[in-house]
Amino acid sequence: MEVIGRINRCAALLQQAEDAPLRRAGLSRPEFDLLGALRRTGHELTPGDLARETFSSGAAVTKRLKHLTERGLVERRGDTRDRRVAHLRLTDAGRDLVDGILPDQLSYETAVLSVLAPEGQGELAALLADLLSGLEGRMGALRA
Repeated sequence: MEVIGRINRCAALLQQAEDAPLRRAGLSRPEFDLLGALRRTGHELTPGDLARETFSSGAAVTKRLKHLTERGLVERRGDTRDRRVAHLRLTDAGRDLVDGILPDQLSYETAVLSVLAPEGQGELAALLADLLSGLEGRMGALRA
């Protein structure tokens, strides 16, 4: 209980504080994650690709993409063979926004984690990666 409780409390505090650089840019963390996924891959992705890349539901991705498209940060292109499929990419404005926010966001995250020594940060990252890896494969079975 103390591990899960602490993870939940950390998550709640991080959500409460929000990410200052993202907030200044008018973005939520999930929206920035979508933009970051498109920037990282460097090529078009489908909404399904983005859902898998960001561990989000299809409905959540659709809602976020609508907002990002309206802001002119993401472009949608229909598939020539299947009209149900959309291909998404960053606009120049979207790319500039991600590239402009990233240094400030990394500084913010460094400041948040500064309460831990560098070796503690590495150990925590490794432990959380192990936990996440185990959970991703087992969550369906644990819900039953």
